[in-house]
Amino acid sequence: MARYALNPAAVRKARQLIDAKQYVLNSDWGVAQPRADDENSYLERHTWDELAQWHLGLTEGAADETKARYAFVYGDLRRLHRAGLIAVVYRASSWKHKEVELAAHDLLQYLDKVTG
Repeated sequence: MARYALNPAAVRKARQLIDAKQYVLNSDWGVAQPRADDENSYLERHTWDELAQWHLGLTEGAADETKARYAFVYGDLRRLHRAGLIAVVYRASSWKHKEVELAAHDLLQYLDKVTG
């Protein structure tokens, strides 16, 4: 199983999105989450560093500027999704990636506090 490091830039980006009210509170994450084609389109207009900020996990051992490097997406590449954070908490917890799980949990708690 792959190992993941927490991506601090993604945590900062997620908090910025919450503070800027750029979030979706109710969505079907299975539909909203970005697919490979979405990421390809995003990369036509943005940098790899910008794509990385949408992923709370960095795959250890994977090369930078490859999609394999980035894991645990939490938004649709425009807005943070509450369902995306829940999915990250669940997946990271299931796979025992505690640092990513706790970061997603903290972001979820922050979002819920901000949105009442």
